[in-house]
Amino acid sequence: MGIRGVVLCALGLLAASSVHAEGWELARDEDGIRVFLSEVPGSRYKAYRGVVTMKTDIATLRALQEDVAGSCAWIHECEEQKLLKTEGAQSWTYTRFNTPWPVMHRDSVIQVTSELGADGSVTRLLEGVPEYLPESTGYVRVTEVKGLWKLVPKGAGEVEVTYELHTEPGGSVPSWLANSFVVDAPFNTLKAMRQRAEKR
Repeated sequence: MGIRGVVLCALGLLAASSVHAEGWELARDEDGIRVFLSEVPGSRYKAYRGVVTMKTDIATLRALQEDVAGSCAWIHECEEQKLLKTEGAQSWTYTRFNTPWPVMHRDSVIQVTSELGADGSVTRLLEGVPEYLPESTGYVRVTEVKGLWKLVPKGAGEVEVTYELHTEPGGSVPSWLANSFVVDAPFNTLKAMRQRAEKR
């Protein structure tokens, strides 16, 4: 999910755009990846946060994320992803997701705002903009997305990666699928991303 290396000084925006979650609880701790879940006031769906340390560098991770179409290969249940527009530190992406039968497949449009920290960290704020594109036949538009990616260099060739998200998937989603997705999505995404990052 990309920008073209533009710095945005938006600490206020960062604070305002993180997930409005209450009390993170550890849901999975496996293979060096920790997944936390949290209730979100007014929502039936939990927010998730995945955290892992990767043996790589910021440049490699940025390259993986800024290859918007290619990153679909490591994002959980991603069917297709494309870059719609880039403007300064902001970009807009369109993603289609696979979902198990009989649930209709979902799609989303996300505005990504990127910030480079003085410590070399990268933060990408994710905000759903469902009306940016007309809805597609055969897909239910995700009505709300709010989250972030945070890449923090830890020295000695390591980067701590945090992936945090809350969505309102739109339409009807069975509770078993929603509960599975919020654990599987961060775990599988971070695991697949790490495999690619550590090979480079």
